[in-house]
Amino acid sequence: MRVNQIMTPEVITVGADTTILEAANTMLRHHIGALPVVDAAGRLIGIISEGDFIRRAEIGTQHKRGRWLTFLAGADRIATEFAHERGRKVGEVMTPDPRTVAEDTPLDRIVQIMQSSRVKRLPVMRGERMVGIVTRSDFLAAVAGLARSIPDPSAADDRIRSDVMAAIGQAPWRPCRLNVIVHDGIVNLSGVVKKESARKASIVAAENVAGVKEVRDHLCTVPSCPPPEEDLGGGDFVSLQEEPSTVDDEPL
Repeated sequence: MRVNQIMTPEVITVGADTTILEAANTMLRHHIGALPVVDAAGRLIGIISEGDFIRRAEIGTQHKRGRWLTFLAGADRIATEFAHERGRKVGEVMTPDPRTVAEDTPLDRIVQIMQSSRVKRLPVMRGERMVGIVTRSDFLAAVAGLARSIPDPSAADDRIRSDVMAAIGQAPWRPCRLNVIVHDGIVNLSGVVKKESARKASIVAAENVAGVKEVRDHLCTVPSCPPPEEDLGGGDFVSLQEEPSTVDDEPL
């Protein structure tokens, strides 16, 4: 399987001038763990994640060092930490130029990159354009290990997936973090719904797509849904406008 078959294709993005407060509220509202950062032309320039909110002066978790440790850390590191812990805009806190992958990257390669780079999520690119995001929780390592023995979905499956995404993705009741996987005409829906009516509507919309043989419901409601790092999808995004790794993925 390839990354474009499990990624979240619609990504919520923010600009570098977005305030930290607005970014935090957006992540909470959409139940996601990170936001890609784009410039005015929509080009990816960074990423901000929940890890960037761990060391913050507002909540008293900024680095605290004595005089000797401050000397050993060096002025450059101290200045970088100061800006990161007190920055008011996304551009001052984000990880610039994050690691990315192409949309046809095999899943086993995605696992290798995530493990070697110690990242939880990867923007998915088509050339210079971001077309989705894949998170660590979009698949289990065991699934990636089995991927070599599972045949790639047919062109018909790819068409069905696109049609299901189109049928659900623009509806006002669409699930957050919607993800669709299709194999042999069987559609697997995952994501977060606020009400049972949205679950039923999503299933019905998928069932009405030509070529669908069966719809398997993996949607969860907000109270029962796991936190972002454990969920089934990457993010449901509309535009608001990984030093290689920051506190997002590095140990404290």
